[in-house]
Amino acid sequence: MGTIFVLHDEPTYKLKRIEVDPGGRLSYQYPHKRSEAWTILEGVGSITLDGDVKDHSKGQTVLIPQGVKHQIENKGQEKVVFIEGQTGSYFGEDDIVRIEDDYNRA
Repeated sequence: MGTIFVLHDEPTYKLKRIEVDPGGRLSYQYPHKRSEAWTILEGVGSITLDGDVKDHSKGQTVLIPQGVKHQIENKGQEKVVFIEGQTGSYFGEDDIVRIEDDYNRA
């Protein structure tokens, strides 16, 4: 998959730096209590939003409303790096519903 760095964890927002290795992907998932914005810093991420897949590259931002199913996949040869900004009422991992997961997380 890659690496996740939590940059800020505040009561009203959470900010992460996420790296996705070549051939890796995050789980296809959705949260109940937050929305997210992903800004690509390096590489090309193939991003799925409710079944619609589009490639996004450096400088592009994708808005993910609360409850929307989403995933990023790295089909390229270099890692994908992006910033994830979360806003909402709760940021715990137990709020995530995983539809598909390569790492057998519930």
